[in-house]
Amino acid sequence: MTALRYQSGFGNQFATEALPGALPVGRNSPQRPPLGLYAELLSGSAFTAPRADNRRTWFYRHQPSVVVGGYTPLALPLWATGAASGVAAPPDPLRWHPVPMPAEDLDFLDGLRTVVVNGDADAQTGMAAHLAFITRSMERRACVNADGELLLVPQSGTLHLQTECGHLDVAPGEIAVIPRGLAFRVAVDGPSSAYVCENYGAPFRLPELGPIGSNGLANPRDFLAPVAAFDDERAQPRTDWEIVKKFGGSFWRATQDHSPFNVVAWHGNLTPLKYDTAHFMTIGSISFDHPDPSIFTVLTSPSDTPGTANCDVVIFPPRWLVAEDTFRPPWYHRNVMSEFMGLVHGQYDAKPEGFRPGGASLHNSMVPHGPDTEAFAKASAATLAPHKLDHTLAFMFESRWRMKPTAWALRDGALDTAYAACWAGLKEQTTP
Repeated sequence: MTALRYQSGFGNQFATEALPGALPVGRNSPQRPPLGLYAELLSGSAFTAPRADNRRTWFYRHQPSVVVGGYTPLALPLWATGAASGVAAPPDPLRWHPVPMPAEDLDFLDGLRTVVVNGDADAQTGMAAHLAFITRSMERRACVNADGELLLVPQSGTLHLQTECGHLDVAPGEIAVIPRGLAFRVAVDGPSSAYVCENYGAPFRLPELGPIGSNGLANPRDFLAPVAAFDDERAQPRTDWEIVKKFGGSFWRATQDHSPFNVVAWHGNLTPLKYDTAHFMTIGSISFDHPDPSIFTVLTSPSDTPGTANCDVVIFPPRWLVAEDTFRPPWYHRNVMSEFMGLVHGQYDAKPEGFRPGGASLHNSMVPHGPDTEAFAKASAATLAPHKLDHTLAFMFESRWRMKPTAWALRDGALDTAYAACWAGLKEQTTP
């Protein structure tokens, strides 16, 4: 397979064409666009949003996206939306074992299973965390999510994403962001799985660095956007495509006799992106104490309260531990934020045994959590020589809104009913 070409930079103003001369020069919507194409604007923000936050892309395509049949309801009952679709759960820490790959024939849409939800997609607040189990590619089927952007975290198998902007190949260890409203399809080489964050709120952006300075964490140049590519159907018989739209938590389908991936050229800053987490510049203590995990933030979706995110995407990649006189794993904690975690590969230092690749955990707002008995004993007695945590990648979706598990997660999602036992060995420490 030929390696894909990419453009570099988070939030850049890109310009790309699959055929020479397809991009108009000096204007966005000329009376007759080059090559007889149609001009179409995709706006990811209000027209009057501040320039620094304004996101939009101009497409130049064979047919505009309005050329589609009428929509009819579609049932995707395991893809839930918003807090109203969750169920009441006690204020306990929750953990899920890895879910085996289903035996059914599932593409990305059919194989999506919602684990936790919060917020309200219509109010553009909150997020959801899903698991995707994929045994076949989306063939002549595309999805448009009007409720939020999708952040994909492959856990097994490479995801081949086709979008209106072009193609992205995303392997385990990488992440990808698909903007709200952009048509896409997911192809796979074999059974594959992924964690998915659906962000109903403000679009993901890079976190501010403050006193860290101008460099560090996820650098903008390491985010990659596709180059223009299109399905050339001009010399082929027309066959139907299914367009699936997620709209207000409901699903709708329509058919059209042409590919939605007919964009010959585009320019703008509203684009799908991928990022290799191996490029994350990890920061930690070189004196004492375990810093707050916010130093591992890759992307953030802000809320209306400064510093309190609608959703943060945090990773725990390989890194050196060198702090002196310090309990090096994450400390015991209660947090106003709610935390959903997953493990792509390797071992998580605070839960060396029970938390396995493909599994997940939920520590909701003000629910106590921290290292299990084994991790506490090991870290309390360890010789504090420099030590590298290697061959590991965990992540966290953190939100200010309390997360509610779905009925599927509590019934069929491999819930670890013995999770709390991992702390049972923490004996009372008596003072002299």
